[in-house]
Amino acid sequence: MGRDVRSWLPWLTLAVDVLLINVASLIAYWLRYDRQLFRSVDPANNVPYTVYLPMVGLLTVLLVVLNRREGAYDVRKGRPFFDDFYGVINSTTTAIMLMVVLVFFYRRLFFSRLIFVYAGILIILLLGIARLVRSLALTRLRAAGQGVDRVVIIGAGEVGRTVMRNLIAQPELGYRVVGFLDDDPAKSSTDIGPIRALGTLDDLPQAIQANHIDQVIITLPWQYHRKVVRLVTEAEQSGIRARVVPDLFQLSLGGVDVEAVNGIPLISIKESALTGFNRTLKRIVDVIIAGTAVVVIAPLWALIALAIKLDSPGPVLFRQERVGFRGKPFTVLKFRSMTIDAEQKLDQLRDQNEAAGPLFKIKDDPRRTRVGRFIRRTSLDELPQFINVLRGDMSMVGPRPGLASEVAQYQDWHRKRLEVLPGLTGLWQVSGRSELTFDEMVMLDIYYAENWSLGMDLRIILRTVPQFIFGDGAY
Repeated sequence: MGRDVRSWLPWLTLAVDVLLINVASLIAYWLRYDRQLFRSVDPANNVPYTVYLPMVGLLTVLLVVLNRREGAYDVRKGRPFFDDFYGVINSTTTAIMLMVVLVFFYRRLFFSRLIFVYAGILIILLLGIARLVRSLALTRLRAAGQGVDRVVIIGAGEVGRTVMRNLIAQPELGYRVVGFLDDDPAKSSTDIGPIRALGTLDDLPQAIQANHIDQVIITLPWQYHRKVVRLVTEAEQSGIRARVVPDLFQLSLGGVDVEAVNGIPLISIKESALTGFNRTLKRIVDVIIAGTAVVVIAPLWALIALAIKLDSPGPVLFRQERVGFRGKPFTVLKFRSMTIDAEQKLDQLRDQNEAAGPLFKIKDDPRRTRVGRFIRRTSLDELPQFINVLRGDMSMVGPRPGLASEVAQYQDWHRKRLEVLPGLTGLWQVSGRSELTFDEMVMLDIYYAENWSLGMDLRIILRTVPQFIFGDGAY
């Protein structure tokens, strides 16, 4: 199957659209003439469905043209479902308005304008469901490596890493970042998580051939314009599309506002998404959710506490100092899942560490208690952190709070994850949890910090529920 999905899926989408538009029109006729929904039909105007076939044919053509204009049949342009659904609403309302106006001027009394209103609502519903199914299918296919463009990033500076984390955080866009090139010796020889260092800029032709690259994305600083021209030429000579990301004088792409005044672009630094009203709104939502959770699941807390007490000696709660917002230390609360001497045994297990970067994780950690294995697997050990949320040390959604020893090992770009409150859950938790490398986790955390919205928080919380139930990636 491979990348062939991009050749047949647009045609399948078109065929499904045509079918559903006609099905919606037929149902609309049934509702209007057979069921006479909301308004009765004068017997003199009761006509068979065949009379509407020319109008249905015109509506189908109109919708196909408008959907195409909305990008519905270009699966290379990966878009979130809500953008696709907005496109359906936009094209359908435009087409229905045109049909109503046409019927008005056509002045055939037996034509019902109300039938087009029914048809419009049904078309939005059916095509919306079809777009949702396509979006879910594409996400799964692209996660499996099908229907994606294999990409190499040129430049591993701030702009390059911004592009990397955006593409990693949005697999629905259809890009798989294979590796990067950079002339800095410190960068060109060090992988960033699964994103491989493929050498220097001079290695571009070999990297394209050896890794079956489909696209080259160039993120070099503005003063390297001569090299950029050469790299674009080399990519084109290899039959590969090259794209250039302007670094806007090395400003972070996620932190730039561009406003046009009579065609003149004005560039400024964008304020952080989590300031002012947004920060207050996030705090209000945190308090409401955490406060409700503390009350609702209090009986579960009591059962877990009793199980811990009966299973092993030691306190019910485990307290540990973590690094929070802007490097401020705080005490995180957890249900104790390990023996009371777990911290003393840590040095003995260092050589068994299965995590990359500064993290320490062992899948079958021998320090866990019997109850601890269960509550770690189901993430029930983290329930007391609702108290941290109420205190203001943490948020419902945010980066994982790190230990001081871990933060001491951060590279400069890792520290951007400290610019927001740590969270109970986060983008990386719903994108693979413990299976992700540390660099991938940081990229997703920074993407979250740069692109925060209340809608993103709610989506992450909803996606956490199945992770919580099935314990995927937790240990």
